[in-house]
Amino acid sequence: MNDTRLIAFYLPQFHPIPENDVWWGKGFTEWRNVVAAKPVFPEHYQPHLPADLGFYDLRIPEVREAQAQMARDHGIYGFCYYFYYFNGKRLLNRPLDENLASGKPDFPFCICWANENWTRRWDGNDSHILIEQVHSQKDDIDFIHQLIPVLKDKRYIRVNNKLLLLVYRVDRMPEPLETASTWREIVKKELNAELYLCAVNNFVKDIDPVKIGFDGTVQFPLDFHPSCRVDIERFAQANELDFANIKDHWIIDYPRIIQQMASLEKPRYKFFRGVFPSWDNTPRRQNSSAIFINSSPDLYKLFLKATLALTRAEHAGDEQLVFINAWNEWAEGAHLEPDQKYGMRWLEATKEAMDEVDDKADALEALRSHCGEDALKVPGLSTQSQNAQLQFESPLSSEIDVILNSYTFRAGKLILWFPIRILTLYKRLTKKKHE
Repeated sequence: MNDTRLIAFYLPQFHPIPENDVWWGKGFTEWRNVVAAKPVFPEHYQPHLPADLGFYDLRIPEVREAQAQMARDHGIYGFCYYFYYFNGKRLLNRPLDENLASGKPDFPFCICWANENWTRRWDGNDSHILIEQVHSQKDDIDFIHQLIPVLKDKRYIRVNNKLLLLVYRVDRMPEPLETASTWREIVKKELNAELYLCAVNNFVKDIDPVKIGFDGTVQFPLDFHPSCRVDIERFAQANELDFANIKDHWIIDYPRIIQQMASLEKPRYKFFRGVFPSWDNTPRRQNSSAIFINSSPDLYKLFLKATLALTRAEHAGDEQLVFINAWNEWAEGAHLEPDQKYGMRWLEATKEAMDEVDDKADALEALRSHCGEDALKVPGLSTQSQNAQLQFESPLSSEIDVILNSYTFRAGKLILWFPIRILTLYKRLTKKKHE
């Protein structure tokens, strides 16, 4: 029996709002970006177009019911809604508000506070800001009061009878320890309940939740080592592509990253693993996207099976949680919802993984055996690419490049680890030179 609970991140974006009308044009939703995406190279799967649910509008109750039923039928326990709150202003709130008002769909859910800037570059950073996320003690208190009606809903997901609340960017919070304590006091007073706080380790890694007053950390499934990134120049040569047309893109090998994620040892603190079916943000960044190649429902299934086995070994009871990125991130190529290429296969693979319980050793070996060197080739491009493995950047040179291009590196705001990391790399280069 598999008692692990799968929670899929849910984007409540697909309906028009006045703010997006101003920023992007009348009637904008992300479907506009999705359908406009173009392949960057031959056999690049773009655009991703929806199948069974169509180009839906989340203002329609029947759409939300259909999503929940589809998720339930395929082993998903609940949704984790992104919650957009900016200093007293909420955005994209209608789907959740109508869910609360109607009590439908009858499907478990929790919240992830997406506490970052909205920008024209879709990267949450400090340039081209559309609406800014500014933290203060007052705002943090206002936020948790805004959340009280959500937390009191009977469908809200609990862990050890505590209300599960995720924060996407704890690095943006000036005093997370103090904030966590304040939130707990307010929820205890208002609801006579406890919070189970989790930090998402996307932009900052190795977050020890205890040090910031949280209970656990959620692995956001885009954590990859630089060795997973394909050398773009060699990729262009091997596949007879014009380097100038693809030089600003990142191409990352899916088989390598899922092996890396499955091989990650559990940290000393509570750590909840994550998976993703695929990822490609070309719809948002047509000329400088990050494209994960060689993904498939079959590989995703093995990845999920391995992650489920690891979770069963690392956690017990309510803490057997796995997070999926995502239910419906169509503009990032990360969706379980059926598309016109794969149909229901992403969802079917999810259910199969939940039903086929393997022990940890067998699940990890099955994943390794299907992510061998042959999986590193991109099929269907050129004869040359069929006969040669893709070349990958050296971890050292790529790591420098990753730092310089990192979303967390911002001019005038040098993060502490940046000079330390550069010094470490310099020492490694010096040592190598003298060997």
